[in-house]
Amino acid sequence: MSTTISVLDAAILGVVEGLTEFLPVSSTGHLKIAEGFLKIPVDDQAVVGFSAVIQVGAIAAVLVYFIRDILRILGAWGRGLVNKEARAHRDYAFAWWIILATIPIVIVGLVAKPLIQGPLASLWVVAASLIVGSVVMWYAERKATQWRGEPNITLADSMIVGGSQILALLFPGFSRSGATLSAALMLGLNRVAATRLSFFLSIPALTGAGIYELKDALGAGVGAAPLVVGTVVSFIVAYASVAWLLRFVAGHTINGFALYRVVVGVALFGLLGAGVLHS
Repeated sequence: MSTTISVLDAAILGVVEGLTEFLPVSSTGHLKIAEGFLKIPVDDQAVVGFSAVIQVGAIAAVLVYFIRDILRILGAWGRGLVNKEARAHRDYAFAWWIILATIPIVIVGLVAKPLIQGPLASLWVVAASLIVGSVVMWYAERKATQWRGEPNITLADSMIVGGSQILALLFPGFSRSGATLSAALMLGLNRVAATRLSFFLSIPALTGAGIYELKDALGAGVGAAPLVVGTVVSFIVAYASVAWLLRFVAGHTINGFALYRVVVGVALFGLLGAGVLHS
């Protein structure tokens, strides 16, 4: 199979990324499935780098959508760095919580990179992770009390929810948003608070991953045009997905996503077993 990613391939993968990055269905898993259908090797260094880079488009959508919140939090953080009294503001603390909660996934990402880009990139792993992640999501909904809103989020909540991103990093198909939403629900946060916390935690983690992988994507032969097209398409589609998801979780459970993941996981096992797709 060729490692070349065409502009058309990039546009298709951009749509997949934008649709699935923030839905609890696993963007990495869906990207790998799409790459399999497009005959693009899922464990190739350039392909892994490309996938990480176009995630920046999705993150840009979050930045634009939450720009007022982000500017408020960054402003409070900046003032707190130079003014002792300003450190009492909750937004100053929240900014530090996001930073601290990102450290575990950065460490694991650097240490486990050979595994993430090697054996763990297998479509067999994606299929299994889709199903296992669904069980976790179903359990989280079953145990959810939703007695706490966004003002009640603590440092411990942020660290636990941020740390749950490691599951998605190591096991493509588990879903970063699925892991963070499940962790937050099990901690007693309501769905809207859980979703917003998931969004804020995604910003440093996915932006850092995209910047880090950019050199590998370009250096391994992915042209600038596919990277730009994939990223722009990802941004447009992700913006619509973010707006829709926040409205959806206000009145619905995530069980529908869990069921969808099981169907996709079982179908993927079947396609791999039949030789239609190759890991």
